[in-house]
Amino acid sequence: MRVGIGFDVHRLVQGRSLVLGGVEIPYHLGLEGHSDADVLVHAVMDALLGAAGAGDIGRHFPDTGSRYRGASSLWLLRQVVALLDARYWAVSSVDAVIIAQAPKVAPYTEQMRQNLAREMHVAPEVVSIKATTTEGLGFTGRGEGIAAQAVACLYRAEPGA
Repeated sequence: MRVGIGFDVHRLVQGRSLVLGGVEIPYHLGLEGHSDADVLVHAVMDALLGAAGAGDIGRHFPDTGSRYRGASSLWLLRQVVALLDARYWAVSSVDAVIIAQAPKVAPYTEQMRQNLAREMHVAPEVVSIKATTTEGLGFTGRGEGIAAQAVACLYRAEPGA
């Protein structure tokens, strides 16, 4: 078994869609970033890559050039899962938390969980997604950005299984 941790944060800005866990959430602000800026999926990808000893998303998907500009983070997650498969790692569990004062994301966490489970080829029951606020404190509390943290556990998969 291997364990990895991931963290991501993006600024909230006008003129962008708010995508979290592959779900477009109705809100007057969106997350600024090179891809779709889905902080939840980015944190999960970093946790998976960390558990596999495979670096981070910046190494695999640099924000220089146009190759990943506007990319769906769920598509990027598929690439990470393919890398794990090639190294005979499989996802045992993922636990993640979205840190945002607004909007309220709890109504969307089940669909996020379904999306991530589908892309990681696991049952939804092994994916946990929670949401919390910072009680008005810090950049998330002031509504300047959204952060996410994730922990992933991998196990060694048998070749050809």
